[in-house]
Amino acid sequence: MFTSWNSPRNHSGQLGPPEHSFFSLSAALKSAKILCCKKTRVMSSEDDVAGEAPGGSFWEAGNYRRTVKRVDDGHRLCNDLISCFQERAKIEKNYAQQLTDWSRKWRTAVEKGPQYGTLEKTWHAFLTAADKLSEIHLEVRNHLAGEDADKIKAWQKEAYHKQMIGGFKETKEAEDGFRKAQKPWVKKLKDVETSKKNYHTARKDEKTAQTRENHAKADSSISQEQLRKLQERVEKCAQEVEKCKDQYEKMLDELNRYNPRYMEDMEQVFEGCQEAECKRLCFFKEMFLDLHQHLNISTNESFHALYRDLYQGIVAADDQEDLKWWRNTHGPGMAMNWPQFEEWTLETQRPISKKEKSSKSAEDVTLTSIVPTRDGVSQTPPQTRRGGGKEDMSEWSDDDTPKKCLAANGHEEDITVPGVQVKS
Repeated sequence: MFTSWNSPRNHSGQLGPPEHSFFSLSAALKSAKILCCKKTRVMSSEDDVAGEAPGGSFWEAGNYRRTVKRVDDGHRLCNDLISCFQERAKIEKNYAQQLTDWSRKWRTAVEKGPQYGTLEKTWHAFLTAADKLSEIHLEVRNHLAGEDADKIKAWQKEAYHKQMIGGFKETKEAEDGFRKAQKPWVKKLKDVETSKKNYHTARKDEKTAQTRENHAKADSSISQEQLRKLQERVEKCAQEVEKCKDQYEKMLDELNRYNPRYMEDMEQVFEGCQEAECKRLCFFKEMFLDLHQHLNISTNESFHALYRDLYQGIVAADDQEDLKWWRNTHGPGMAMNWPQFEEWTLETQRPISKKEKSSKSAEDVTLTSIVPTRDGVSQTPPQTRRGGGKEDMSEWSDDDTPKKCLAANGHEEDITVPGVQVKS
């Protein structure tokens, strides 16, 4: 802003260095001390280059609004931080749920599958480790969505106070402080710009008058009276230039004399904003350390125990023990009822009825008695009664049902075929 102003001319009409300029303000800016988080440093020329902003210098009118906006940005960043790690909490929860589902699915598959012995236990150890890891990630989720989010919200509520008319109290205080500090300087700056404009207009008019005078001198048709008027015009413009120049330099001197006060007032408000921002930066750093602690499960003793147990489960697998178990359970090590000589008996040939086959799986069959025949006539066997006391004839096979024949006396008598009565 300041370097764009034209340098005033000297009395000879040639461009020359001004007696008073804004270079003193620039020098003051370079030596300004900036307090950042309670650490003082002196700005150098390198800092000036690095500190250039597209919107212009902080000291220009209205450019303090970037610092004011930072207050609102701090509140928004708190919300962003909460949202960011709430999303991470959802990821942790989903991962924990996926581990649980995976463990449940494959636990059933392994139990019903063909794997056996110590290696089956090792497989189950991975599934058990997944369940424990799921619990650890649920703990991480609870920290992120609960403790950490609540801590950020509490600090945010304490640091930023909403107004009834909208916005934040801290934002309004910063805006009012900067405006109050800059108002006198802006007024003097406007006086400088007005006097500069008047001076530049006077210089333009002077140049025009001089051009006309030079043309008139070269034109023989111009009368002496007209030439005299043109010369008077040049003198009058020169006087106006001197007057505007004096006014311009006067306003510039007043502005330069006020610059130190202006810088002091502006920097005082700025330091208040810096202190508030320093608190936010320190709090965010503290929160990031907490988040790191909660996310870094490598420091969790349960996490290390989980993988120690899993390792022990893996090394406990014994192929020789599994092969031996299979040999004894499904291989040559099994017991065997080798075939032996068996005498033929009627009992071994008796067919079993369908009813007996169906009831055999549910009830044990007990042999109650064997009734031998005597001289072709059977003795009355002990009767087995059920329910209402009727003899259950269904327990006999067709071959064992008593046959009837005519005796020598002409009467029917039962002839019992030797058999086995079965009671279930």
